[in-house]
Amino acid sequence: MIKIGIIDDEILARKVLEDYCSKIDNFELVISTGNPLEFINFIQQQELDLIFLDIEMPELNGMEVLRSMVKPPKVILTTAYSEYALESYNYGVVDYLLKPIKIERFLKAINKVSTSKLAEPQQNKGIGELQIKHDGLPVNIPFKSIMYIQSFGNYLKIFTDSRMYLISETLINITKVLSENFQRTHKSYITNLERVTKATKSHVYIEDTKVPVSAMYRVLVLKKLENLTK
Repeated sequence: MIKIGIIDDEILARKVLEDYCSKIDNFELVISTGNPLEFINFIQQQELDLIFLDIEMPELNGMEVLRSMVKPPKVILTTAYSEYALESYNYGVVDYLLKPIKIERFLKAINKVSTSKLAEPQQNKGIGELQIKHDGLPVNIPFKSIMYIQSFGNYLKIFTDSRMYLISETLINITKVLSENFQRTHKSYITNLERVTKATKSHVYIEDTKVPVSAMYRVLVLKKLENLTK
């Protein structure tokens, strides 16, 4: 089940979202409130998977709520104003819904959440595959076929031997479901060290493909590569 929160000071707007959420089988509405302070207190005690967050609210606006969360869940912003759209994407917001929200647009937004939701870490680590949803369909990618993963805005590019997959996810989250042979080599890259054929101070190579290595990760990457060759 995907645990849902709704934060919107407009009662009618909140009721619309509650109604839409009730139509989704795997959605569990855990909290619906017009008080952002109540929500902040709540999320400190209980985790959520997705929140619908209004921007224009008294006491605290939606952007201030977003900034207050250390580890925010996935967020879909809901508002009658569009001027915050650019800033919102700096916080990994999944989508930005303009009011009044139509059911078709709502479904499109939650589909972005569903297609990016990864399997639990223990499931992936045990079977040697990365389980994702791509274009709405389940895909199992063998770890050994992954060369590297690159951050691309609010998305990840997964480069394999046969093709590239684009999913809505973060490097932090995907690290949890990868095997120990995958290592962050740069703020925007994770590399499958088992596939590395050559390494320098600034790059690792997978055959002819060059992946950057930043100074922050250089020592750890070279040490892990050394251990793999022993």
